[in-house]
Amino acid sequence: MSIIMTGGGTGGHLAIIKAVKEQLKGEELIYIGSTMGQDRQWFESDGDFTETYFLETRGVVNQRGLAKLKSLWMMLQAIMKARKLLKKYDAKVVFSVGGFSSGATAFAAKSAGVPLIIHEQNAALGSLNKLLRPYAAAFISSYLEESPIKAYPIKEIFFENARVRKKVETIIFLGGSQGAKAINKLALEIAPKLRRKGIRIIHQAGEKNIDEVQKAYDDLGIEVDVFGFTTKLAEYMKEADFAIARAGASTLWELSATAMPTLFIPYPYAASDHQYYNAQFLVEKDLAWIMREEEIDTQKVLALLNEDLEAKSRGLMEIVEKDGSKQIANLLKNYEKI
Repeated sequence: MSIIMTGGGTGGHLAIIKAVKEQLKGEELIYIGSTMGQDRQWFESDGDFTETYFLETRGVVNQRGLAKLKSLWMMLQAIMKARKLLKKYDAKVVFSVGGFSSGATAFAAKSAGVPLIIHEQNAALGSLNKLLRPYAAAFISSYLEESPIKAYPIKEIFFENARVRKKVETIIFLGGSQGAKAINKLALEIAPKLRRKGIRIIHQAGEKNIDEVQKAYDDLGIEVDVFGFTTKLAEYMKEADFAIARAGASTLWELSATAMPTLFIPYPYAASDHQYYNAQFLVEKDLAWIMREEEIDTQKVLALLNEDLEAKSRGLMEIVEKDGSKQIANLLKNYEKI
């Protein structure tokens, strides 16, 4: 019997799959994702999966008119293909992390009578996960008190790299693999002042923005590590002492596991404003800072570098629970026995 893993589109969803699957050695794992988004980039050549499939789907919620009808038709066709795959691999359980990539397989699981376990990454529930929550055999969220597992599934390397930060010698800007113009702009504005303070810069500018941002740093005469998509994020975080980042769930929890004091600048157009609420979860515990894009003030940002970073860092070490991915993996492995 196999464990089917599905969902994605974006790195935040896919990082969950990656963390959990690494705790499922010896199991037959099948990945079913979408031809759109980053699914193929992450898993097409991943040897942990017996097979990977990428169905033709796209988001439905934000479509209008004929585009929505086409998306629904694509979804129906993908559901039928997913049902055949669940039968072919004798699926004992489907693990979904949400996102449009998960829709076909999640609906196929319910129609085929295969138990569906959902992981919701964000404080504000995604539209698909909200729809499927009543039908899930288990619904996992680090923000919900009733969740059977509260620990967020984070790769062990982030905990291994955790250390208490006391002063800023290196700062990391994280706009995600797609980049964030507001964070890029802020980084370039304060870069000269950071250099005068002797602070090194690491900058995830986004795949499409690398050349532009690199040239801007070159024009300033500042040497910076600039990158877009990377598999070395844990190493970069280990080197840094302070982060300015978007507040996607995986980024937020990975930074927290590393005990990184962070200023979060949420993506303003995230569904249900979920990035703001993700960050607010930590801000309310006095473990992070938050600024809306329209509130960015370079002087206030620079002032944060002189705050009590040690208190934030130690507090994060206390709040972030380990073994989330292992707990979820055990649930999936033993589900047929429950």
